[in-house]
Amino acid sequence: MLQTAQNFVRSALDGLLYPRMRRVRSRAPASSRTRLKHACGAAANGWLYALFALLGVAVFTAAGASVLPEDRADVLYHRYEGGGVTIDGPSVLVRKSVARNVSLAANYYVDMVSSASIDVVTTASPYTEQRTQYSLSGDYLRGNTTISAGFTSSEESDFDASTYNLSVSQDLFGQLTTLTLSYAYGDDTVRRSDDPGFMRDNTRQQYGLGLTQILTRNLIAALNFEVITDEGFLNNPYRSVRYLDPDSPLGYRFEPELYPHTRTTNALGLRAKYYLPYRAALEAQYRYFIDTWDIEAHTASITYIHPWNDFTFTAKYRFHDQTGAHFFRDLFSRSEATNFRGRDKELSPLTSHTFKLGVAYEFLSDGWGFIDKGTVNLSVDHLMIDYDEFRDITSGAVVGEEPFYSLDANVIQLFFSFWY
Repeated sequence: MLQTAQNFVRSALDGLLYPRMRRVRSRAPASSRTRLKHACGAAANGWLYALFALLGVAVFTAAGASVLPEDRADVLYHRYEGGGVTIDGPSVLVRKSVARNVSLAANYYVDMVSSASIDVVTTASPYTEQRTQYSLSGDYLRGNTTISAGFTSSEESDFDASTYNLSVSQDLFGQLTTLTLSYAYGDDTVRRSDDPGFMRDNTRQQYGLGLTQILTRNLIAALNFEVITDEGFLNNPYRSVRYLDPDSPLGYRFEPELYPHTRTTNALGLRAKYYLPYRAALEAQYRYFIDTWDIEAHTASITYIHPWNDFTFTAKYRFHDQTGAHFFRDLFSRSEATNFRGRDKELSPLTSHTFKLGVAYEFLSDGWGFIDKGTVNLSVDHLMIDYDEFRDITSGAVVGEEPFYSLDANVIQLFFSFWY
């Protein structure tokens, strides 16, 4: 479940191309049992919307905006609760121009996890842990060209990740068009807390091409294409699959999962924003995703933004539907039945619906000391996921006839922003 949770957190970025899904992984046993932990999966979308927007990495930016990001500081608190998982923590971001054409940013982000998800209670024991992430980034503006670079480091007790990214944006045709090329390289280390000698690596490369266009006075659109290649240890060192065994009292047993060592994903996203005559705006998005594991996904959303005096109200609906990986099974016919095996529910066919309501209030409009203005922002997301082939084995039903699993979750994010 942690996988769904943290990805909900990420995909709420609501960009055309969602940020790279955090790898599925788990924690090792307390006592003699293995406790299972997940990282993020496909259905997710939540509090990182604020974080990534603050970091300035959203893929949809105004064309012709050959200016550096504004000097600002942001403080965020996020909380996810659903499916037996609770994730919460703070994030702080500070951005400052150090010259007329250079802007720097630093971010600190924490996930504090408490998990008793269906994966944990069926094969392991509940656990708690903390993930800490640091990032540094910079933007350099020269004429109509912006060069951005960044580094992110994430640490957990059994997983370390480092990511380096570089992008170049060029405004064209009277600053009505913006072309962006991006590249990122990630290096992950996977460990097991119950086996000091276990250590596996994974490398990831991400290529992006984006085009943003002002179409009319009130309409702006963006088209983005992204390719991600993964190579190395891609599965969870703790996760198990189940297979039929008539000699077991349960009628089945568990064995470790085994994923392919490579994966390539392709995603195409389209996003448009239309400004209505009464200062409100409508935003629509669509994203198509396909990978070499035979997962094919469609995601669409619509957002309405309405300002009123010092308030801005937001309402959003998001739909996601995907097929399953070719090696996913809820129940295998026997031990080592196939070359590759997985039972991660985020790799199963699934459908999700997300509803979001948000409000922002601007204060200190006339400034206060060195502060130019401030905003306080509150949003609530409600996520509903139906897994089409992942069964709830806690139901006690006949093996292979258990009901399919579903979950509801809520995400709350509160953050303050100050411009100076």
